[in-house]
Amino acid sequence: VVQLVEYGGGLVQPGGSLRLSCAASGFAFNSAPMTWVRQAPGNNLEWVSSITPDGFTSYTGSVQGRFAISRDNDKNILYLQMNSLKLDDTAMYMCTYLSARGQGTQVTVSS
Repeated sequence: VVQLVEYGGGLVQPGGSLRLSCAASGFAFNSAPMTWVRQAPGNNLEWVSSITPDGFTSYTGSVQGRFAISRDNDKNILYLQMNSLKLDDTAMYMCTYLSARGQGTQVTVSS
């Protein structure tokens, strides 16, 4: 059974940083393309970033240059380093593999 468990969210001031993690199990993580998505209250699900098994990365424009996706294939963990956080980054962040999605971790950016 595919399991994705996110953690690392929290409350941070604008300009601050957080690192999200996603522990994966139940599938071949080292050969899996992985994605971070987010959903703010009242908004649709938004794609944030993806990483291929070989480590090639892509980002939505609003986070380009501020967020960094990475993976540890030995530990089966996906990361999202978020820097220079803005109020608009407030959302529930979830990692996904194919159609599977974790419960998410809340990120709140507020002064």
